[in-house]
Amino acid sequence: MTAGRDPAENLAAASKAIRQARAQGAELIMTPETTNMMEPRRALMFEKAAAEEADMSVAAFGDLAAELGVWLLIGSLVVKVADDKAANRSILFDPKGRVAARYDKMHMFDVEIPDGQSYRESKAYRPGDRAVLADLPWGRLGMTVCYDLRFPYLYRTLAQAGADFLSVPSAFTRFTGQAHWHVLLRARAIETGCFVFAPAQCGTHTEGRETYGHSLIVAPWGEVLADGGEMPGVTLAQIDQARIEKARRMVPALTHDRPVVPPGTAAKV
Repeated sequence: MTAGRDPAENLAAASKAIRQARAQGAELIMTPETTNMMEPRRALMFEKAAAEEADMSVAAFGDLAAELGVWLLIGSLVVKVADDKAANRSILFDPKGRVAARYDKMHMFDVEIPDGQSYRESKAYRPGDRAVLADLPWGRLGMTVCYDLRFPYLYRTLAQAGADFLSVPSAFTRFTGQAHWHVLLRARAIETGCFVFAPAQCGTHTEGRETYGHSLIVAPWGEVLADGGEMPGVTLAQIDQARIEKARRMVPALTHDRPVVPPGTAAKV
């Protein structure tokens, strides 16, 4: 999707796409990061944000999951957790509309992009402090968000704890996405032997922010099964769970960890 700054408009757009996905046979549906709003002005973001229990999007998406009878991951919502802090929260609903799991983005995107854009997520967001696994009918889902993608230890931790699938809802910048998006997602799949599901924001947003798009579904051996391109829409793939065991059997790297002595540490003789 190409989310704007109005939560009601974003809710309508996301709900329409979710219904389209269900009509095409989807049983597990995911939306991108910051589905409820991409508001670049901090003061306005906090005016519009609400606590999870009071957020209209949470209630509406729960009702929609129950109506359609699907597992629904809202990639993330901007959820107020204090007067001056929000959480970038990924929420998984079960087919009865109940919250099955929630994950707060751990790694804050505090960077200067060479295209002139500057981001300081830590000014507005409180980072999460724990990894999250959720049980699905088909296996276990490890939940992450966007910039987390650049921290491989998180994905290895999730895979070694039992994850079969990894979610990476994102709003990757166009500049970094063109260089790194596909290769990072394929790497996380190959390293863990997991399927990777990465719904992404696309296009030009409020005040000229550009996101890369290319929602991806990646198989455990690294093949891209579906690429959503650069326009809003629905991207689907059929998932064969047997490919997880096959990939891990061919390269069982998750079982080959060795202790590492940091450089400069005195060696034992």
